[in-house]
Amino acid sequence: MKNQELDPRLPLVQDADLDGKVVLVRVDHNVVKNGVIHDPYRIDATLGTLYNIVERGGRLIIMSHVGRPKNKKTGKIQVGDDTSVQPIVEYLEHKLYTKFSIPQFPVDHEAGIREIDTSINWHIRDLLAHRIGGIYLPNTRWFDGEEAQNERRERFTVQLAGLANVFVNDAFGSWQPHATTCDMTRYLPSFAGFLMQRELINLRYVLKPERPFLAVVAGAKYDTKIDPLKQIYKQVDNLLLGGVIYNTFLCAKYDVKIAGVSESDIKAAKELVLQDEKAGKVVELPYLIESDTLEGRVEGAFRTRCIKDFKSGDEYGYFLDIAPESFDVPGVSDVISSARTIFVNAVMGFTPHFFEGSEKLDRTIDLNLHAKKLYGGGDTLQEFKNLSPGLYLAAMDNAQYYFFTGGGTVLKAIEEGTPYGIPPVKALIQNGGKHPGKRLGSSIIL
Repeated sequence: MKNQELDPRLPLVQDADLDGKVVLVRVDHNVVKNGVIHDPYRIDATLGTLYNIVERGGRLIIMSHVGRPKNKKTGKIQVGDDTSVQPIVEYLEHKLYTKFSIPQFPVDHEAGIREIDTSINWHIRDLLAHRIGGIYLPNTRWFDGEEAQNERRERFTVQLAGLANVFVNDAFGSWQPHATTCDMTRYLPSFAGFLMQRELINLRYVLKPERPFLAVVAGAKYDTKIDPLKQIYKQVDNLLLGGVIYNTFLCAKYDVKIAGVSESDIKAAKELVLQDEKAGKVVELPYLIESDTLEGRVEGAFRTRCIKDFKSGDEYGYFLDIAPESFDVPGVSDVISSARTIFVNAVMGFTPHFFEGSEKLDRTIDLNLHAKKLYGGGDTLQEFKNLSPGLYLAAMDNAQYYFFTGGGTVLKAIEEGTPYGIPPVKALIQNGGKHPGKRLGSSIIL
């Protein structure tokens, strides 16, 4: 049955025939850093889809990317424990009381995994015989064809499609147009998982918000947020900035120098400054923490600065956090307390050493008892949980909160003006849940 809040063209997993089928599921379990899971929220968010598939007679092959094993400059793919899916599999086995197998394929020291070879057949036989609960493929970004733009990508896609009968995309956080997020829909009947559906439904609160609408955006690089910022600015009533993005804005507006902010970013930020001179949507956070070093919280090497003291030509060290008292200033606290929709994609400070700004932001937002509060991004959620675990647990059961599994995807949807233009979602709609009719040749399954 179609959900009336979703585009009727979107094929849904609840409408798929799964009985006796091998189901290839793309998830966003990108929660491993240096071989350790810091927050399993994005794994847990997919369990409903995985359970539903198995309960309806499907057999699972799961795949996810982890980290960035590909060097952008050299193109070399580094296969190693720090970007392995092993910790995810161990977590799933503990959580679901079943066994998953991870196929091992030959690794090229520069190109990663070039082929899905016939050794996969032993795993699939165990899967179909119910000797294992599922197969979890190696990190998708270890495969040479995942991000390629040539015949290697097509070969990888065909090999993957040969493993399964149905494709389900439940990876809302993976919006990039890669082989495992988009290309599978050309070869297999393809459907949106329950997490994907839930995220798309909740995006309406951001794209068609109840007003006043407040967005809080931060980031380590200004240039990566230019286009989303332009679109966010058009939609919001007020905008709070943090991190290097805010530092860049301040440099451009007040003609000051802040360590770590590039001239090219300052030049790019001048457009936002000029735009805000007319619309006045950016709410400035007046107190910041300046540090002489990035090496940590060194006693005597950091202090509070106020933007009212800025003079043209002034030079400062690193601004590594928003001072908590900024959120008590009437012009700031009033904007937060009066908002009816709040979207947060921000860690305000250089954690773990400077965290007070993020903690104060979350607690100030929580005092607003009327707003819909939407958080997005792995780092945003992780810091929320780390800094205010009690508040985080309470928020998980509070209907006024919603935690997106992909902050970057939300920004992309805002940039597009619709979630249905995001490449993986668009690919699902174009397929319509039906087999496209292309011949795969011989399947890899024996």
